[in-house]
Amino acid sequence: MLMIVLDGSIVTVAMPAIQDDLGFSPAGLSWVVNAYLIAFGSLLLLAGRLGDLLGRKRMFLAGTGVFTAASLLAGAATSPAVLIAARFLQGVGSAMAAAVSLGILVTLFTEPGERARAIAVFSFTGAAGASIGQVVGGLLTDALSWHWIFFINLPIGLAALALAVRVLPRDVLPRDVLPGDVLPGDRGTGKGRNLASGADVIGALLITAGLMLGIYTVVKVEQYGWVSAHTLGLGALALALIGAFVARQATARTPLLPLRIFRSRSVVGANVVQMLMVAALFSFQIVLALHLQRVLGYDAAETGLAMLPAAVVIGAVSLGVSARLNARFGERNVLLTGLLLLITLLVLLTRVPEHANYATDLLPLMLLAAGFGLALPALTSLGMSGAGEEDAGLVSGLFNTAQQIGGAVGVAVLSTLAASRSESLLADGASGAAALTGGYHLAFGVGAGLLISAFVVAFAVLRPRTR
Repeated sequence: MLMIVLDGSIVTVAMPAIQDDLGFSPAGLSWVVNAYLIAFGSLLLLAGRLGDLLGRKRMFLAGTGVFTAASLLAGAATSPAVLIAARFLQGVGSAMAAAVSLGILVTLFTEPGERARAIAVFSFTGAAGASIGQVVGGLLTDALSWHWIFFINLPIGLAALALAVRVLPRDVLPRDVLPGDVLPGDRGTGKGRNLASGADVIGALLITAGLMLGIYTVVKVEQYGWVSAHTLGLGALALALIGAFVARQATARTPLLPLRIFRSRSVVGANVVQMLMVAALFSFQIVLALHLQRVLGYDAAETGLAMLPAAVVIGAVSLGVSARLNARFGERNVLLTGLLLLITLLVLLTRVPEHANYATDLLPLMLLAAGFGLALPALTSLGMSGAGEEDAGLVSGLFNTAQQIGGAVGVAVLSTLAASRSESLLADGASGAAALTGGYHLAFGVGAGLLISAFVVAFAVLRPRTR
């Protein structure tokens, strides 16, 4: 997971070098990120269900192998077409591995205290990968070349494969599910080695096509606009495909996504909160980095180092206290506290001056990033709380899918609003730095609004734990 998350942030730093070396057009360069996002976000749900059917260890090993091989191809790319194809394959491998990771954790660690500690480590690696990716990306690109941002995945991927083969227990699959079988408790899971009888192929095609088209539409919003025929037409088609998938799941004998999963308030509430929180996270992780570079003049490595205190605080809270706080006060209360800290962080960022001093204006705010260290493990525990043995991979894939949808929407909405605000201020005669700062302030404000919505949903939908 560290490798997958690190890859998502390390690429953004090297984009200018990739464009200069391979001759990408400005529009084509965006596909270095978009190809990965579309494959990753659209295949998570399917990969999670296939992990339940075919074995989570098998899916994890296959996904890690595909991602590692695709990283070698990306690092050796000498043309835009090869790099984009490699990035798509990286997204496929990431989806296969990430979709079942949480499912593996919750089935390995069933005792609440152990599970809380395992999820805390899992959440920490995600936050650490996102933060150190910017530092490592800048250092590798400056010291060697952009090719090494992909080559660095090779030793990590090979080590992960070697360890997973040794330490993960082998997959234990139930008997094949054949036509006419009565499933225990009428669960309708359709588990078994017989893929044709155990998987809803039509449902898989519908949801994969719907998510792929929907994510593509969102990532192209900045180019076409929200009310263009392109956005509205493809958006409507994506929603129609997803609606057909839901209808299919209500009637299929062995559904890909059994609708009974959504009877759990914790699963539904946690996924909605996560979409809102991840969308707002874009304003902190990316918009603040843009402010440091475009307004304050930091280079890539300096930007990564400036964001490093936030990663340290998140890691300290995730690993040091989150599990104990969740056990003592309950995941819901810890999540609400973390959201309050994050709301305060983004509200204060809307007041950061144009020529901010890092030591006095920004460094103290980094301490409030501790809210991520509280919220992420609590949210992950709540999102996986409704996962039984037969559905752990699916619920894990659903949780990761919500994360990707939130991220894609956050990028599209906040970047578009920030750009529009900056253009308006420039037209009114503001300086370039002032216009950029005004756009970023708007993004921080909208992010704070998204977090307030997440707080309301968490308070209203999630139930406090009863002793």
